[in-house]
Amino acid sequence: MERFDVIVIGAGPGGYVAAIRASQLGLKTACIEKYEALGGTCLNVGCIPSKALLTSSELYHQALEKFSAHGIECNDVKLNWPKMLKRKDAVVSNISDGVNYLFKKNNITRIFGTASFVDANSLQVIKPDKSRAQYFGKNIIIATGSKPTELPFMPFDGKCIISSTHALGLKKVPKDLIVIGAGSIGLELGSVYCRLGSNVTVLEACDRLLPRMDKEVGTTMHRILKKQGLEFHLETKVSGHTIKGGRVSVTAETKKGDYVTFEADHVLVAIGRRPFTGELNVAAAGVTLDDRGFINVNGDLQTDAPSIYAVGDVIGGWMLAHEAEEEGIYAVEHIGEAGPQFNRDVVPGVVYTWPEVAAVGKNEEELKASKTPYKVGKFPFRASGRAVAAEEVDGFIKVLIDPETEEILGVHMIGPRCSDMIAEAVMAMEFQASAEDIGMMIHAHPTFT
Repeated sequence: MERFDVIVIGAGPGGYVAAIRASQLGLKTACIEKYEALGGTCLNVGCIPSKALLTSSELYHQALEKFSAHGIECNDVKLNWPKMLKRKDAVVSNISDGVNYLFKKNNITRIFGTASFVDANSLQVIKPDKSRAQYFGKNIIIATGSKPTELPFMPFDGKCIISSTHALGLKKVPKDLIVIGAGSIGLELGSVYCRLGSNVTVLEACDRLLPRMDKEVGTTMHRILKKQGLEFHLETKVSGHTIKGGRVSVTAETKKGDYVTFEADHVLVAIGRRPFTGELNVAAAGVTLDDRGFINVNGDLQTDAPSIYAVGDVIGGWMLAHEAEEEGIYAVEHIGEAGPQFNRDVVPGVVYTWPEVAAVGKNEEELKASKTPYKVGKFPFRASGRAVAAEEVDGFIKVLIDPETEEILGVHMIGPRCSDMIAEAVMAMEFQASAEDIGMMIHAHPTFT
């Protein structure tokens, strides 16, 4: 049985970053991955391909709707969907090749197959050819990620009822698309297809878009996306569906108790993600799960079996790639006694629609619920010279601070390039800068910041 200091299960952002860091610390490291391509959901069927399509679709939309305002006349703009998908696949392949290179550079042993626990230090791997092998890990890190959540009465079929994975590779742009769920995934993919010409209807059980984010941000996003052409039905709970002639009819109950029906070519179910732990046989290692299937961990990301750690989507939280990466590094540095640090309070969240949404820290609703005193500072992009010059005036930046110390409690943005600008707020909060400190910084003019 081959022995390693660290075995990582899963080669997504949490897994491959953990494996690289372990090797850098001089630990003999292996990474087990069931899929041929490294990078996990984020790289292959999540963050990266969706951003590729978001970028391409926004450029197409700008050519149709915005270029003329800049004196650029485009009289015969055409959509080449197969070419757009080919570009998306090329982006994914390029980055995946980069991860492969990093594995080779850092002498990480890659094991191709499906892992399950034999005990707290031993794993059995079923290879693609059905052969079996066992490996010993002094420490093991579970980083197996998550899968899209299905509605119990509406399982994915990959044709009419689709997940975010299916939505990234449809054979053609649908005439009508229903999106169930107004979180980040639903709004991003809904935006892609709306820009490309689909009639997009979003059904959301809560009373606003982006329910986990600042309420004012969600309300503003609703107004902007509605103007772009998306149709929203809030406080609307889906109750059933029928499929006939390649079309889907969805039945839903409104907040008034009325039942309404919507019809489309596809229904994208984007109600969240569930941890992927089913094949691991974690019970054999003494690892426990919570009532939602997430792995229980302590503050150092150790499971009930101290030699086994878990990071990323399998332990819940916001289920973000960059959060998983930091957790992977923390777990490895805890193993290697390298003084790990990870401030979960300053993990940013981003929604890559256009305009973009970004946030870090507490929102107003959370501060009110905890009875924490706060002051609000708010600046609209309409008052920014750079935003006006770019014809991108929708949105604002909101800063929440402690009224006595001016400590920054949270920053919430909706507008152009917010995914980049949020890093300044993260840095300020990480170094405990005050609002005055940020105000004293000299920003180039004109910029979005």
